[in-house]
Amino acid sequence: MTRLRWGIAVLVIVALAAAATPYAQRTFGQRRERSSDAYYGNVPYDGKFVFVRMAYPWSGRQQAFWAHDYPVGEQNFMKILTAVSNITAHVERTSVMNFSDPELFKFPVVYLVEPGYWELSMEEARSLRTYLLKGGFLIVDDFPSWAWGVFDLQIAKAFPEGRWIELTPDATGAGHPVFHTFFEILTVPQSYPLGGPPRFMALFEDNDPKKRMLAIANYCNDLSEFWEYSNTGQYLVDQSNEAYKIGVNQFIYGVTR
Repeated sequence: MTRLRWGIAVLVIVALAAAATPYAQRTFGQRRERSSDAYYGNVPYDGKFVFVRMAYPWSGRQQAFWAHDYPVGEQNFMKILTAVSNITAHVERTSVMNFSDPELFKFPVVYLVEPGYWELSMEEARSLRTYLLKGGFLIVDDFPSWAWGVFDLQIAKAFPEGRWIELTPDATGAGHPVFHTFFEILTVPQSYPLGGPPRFMALFEDNDPKKRMLAIANYCNDLSEFWEYSNTGQYLVDQSNEAYKIGVNQFIYGVTR
C-alpha cells in the first residue's frame, strides 16, 4: 500500500471517531433501536449525493427487514465517504425508496439489504431493469447464504437473461476495477458470519464482465453491520476498516460508471 493509501486507512478510523454519535455511549452488546420510526422523509434532490436505501413490504415482525442497520449504518458510512473523497453529499439525512418510485432515476446508486425477504412486483421489476440499464447501480448487502434462491428469483423478473459472475480480488492488483476504484483491495476480507465465506457476485450489461456492472451482491457479507457499530468498539478496527473500504469502492464505482 502506498503512503497515501496508508494515510487514508488511518483517516477512516480518525474520521469516524471524531464523528461518533451519542449512540457510542450505549451499553456494550445491547442492540441499538433500529426502526423505520427514524425515517423523517426523503432528501429533496439538489445535486448532492444521497444514500438511497430500498424498502419493500414486510410482515410478522416489528422491525422491517429492509431497515437492518438503518439509519446509523448509512450515516456512519457517509461520514467516511465524504471524509476520504471529494464527493459532495448529504451525511445525516438519507432516503428510503421503492423500485416503482420515479424519483429513483435521479440517484446513481441504491442499496438493498436482507434480500431473502425481498419480493418484486412486475411493475417494480420493469422499473429496476430500466433504472439499471439507464446507468443506475444496485448494491445488495446483509446477505445470508440461505437467501440466494429468493434473491435470484426476484432479479430474474427484471433480468431473465441475467447471469451472475463471481468477482475475486487479485493479489497482483489485476482484479476487477471495483476492487481498485479507490482503495486497493487485494484479498477477500473476513466478513461478519452469514453462513459461508464472503463472495462478491456481479451482474453485468449483456452478461459481459468487460462491460458496465449493473449490480453487485455482497453474498455472505454484512458490511453495514460493521458500519453501524464501528464507533462502539464491538468489532475490531481492522474489520470495520475493511467493510468501509469495500463500501467506498462499490459506491464510488457506481457514481463514476
